[in-house]
Amino acid sequence: MFDPALLSEKIRAALEPCRLGAWPTPLQPAPALAGALGVAGLSLKREDRAASPGGGNKVRGLEFLLAGVRPGTVFVTTGGTGSTHCLCTAVHAAALGHRTVLAQFRQPDTVASRAVAAACGRRAALIVRARGPATLPLAVLRAWRRAGALGARRWIPGGGAHPRAVAGHMLAGLELATQVAEPPDAIVLPLGTGATAAGVALAMAALGWPTRVVAVRVAPAIVANRWRTTWLAHAARRLLARHGIRIPHAASRIPLVLVDGLGKGYGHPSPQGEAARRLASQHGLALDPTYGAKAFAFLLQRAACEVQRVVFWHTFAVP
Repeated sequence: MFDPALLSEKIRAALEPCRLGAWPTPLQPAPALAGALGVAGLSLKREDRAASPGGGNKVRGLEFLLAGVRPGTVFVTTGGTGSTHCLCTAVHAAALGHRTVLAQFRQPDTVASRAVAAACGRRAALIVRARGPATLPLAVLRAWRRAGALGARRWIPGGGAHPRAVAGHMLAGLELATQVAEPPDAIVLPLGTGATAAGVALAMAALGWPTRVVAVRVAPAIVANRWRTTWLAHAARRLLARHGIRIPHAASRIPLVLVDGLGKGYGHPSPQGEAARRLASQHGLALDPTYGAKAFAFLLQRAACEVQRVVFWHTFAVP
């Protein structure tokens, strides 16, 4: 019989992550909010409570990406000025005795993005700013070169979109097996660079559940797309296979459903997202406009998708 707890232990033993978060994160029933949405059941996977400080879903991947390096390593990564990945990298790298250099593009100004940008400014060793997304590659190159003066460098892809990080997010999906009485119809989460969606979908395939992973696209399609997300899932499966860990069912089935929730663009609040954010706030759930609100907006339109028992992946922890 398949044992998700044993699989989780094998993954940790094989890839040897560091310990940054408090696991498992809570699964919080939200019956009043479910009633407002008109669904039979809604639970919130509180990834925003993964760690303090620097919580959020990115902690999962960073446990695997920050591990196994020598003290004083300089991590170089990239994202928007409101990137929780950039902030979490800077926070947790510093806690482990490392430094972080960021290449960032400016994203639309919101309360959440301002808070993250200010926190990044306090935590990062150096920030190189691009004039816009189009000039970000040049900013990344400058950041990499300048990081070389600070010590041995290590690159982390934007958003932590790396197969090792996917393995961390897979552990989050496997946690659900101990937290729910039966598989949900759907797991709803935001789709940015894809590591979280890939890991959760890989976990659902491993569990053999009929659950659909509804990934709501909140970043441009060149970054957030089905091909990239499924590639990350299969790359993580191959990584684990090289360590002697076989994932059942995963070779042929990645239960991913993509929904477009981008609106005007990355970081721009959308009317649907703001309506979802207001509804959630009435029930004590704080959502950010870039990721959580746009993903939650899917649930306002859930009738067309026939979902009744839902887990919402709450990814964002505003500092």
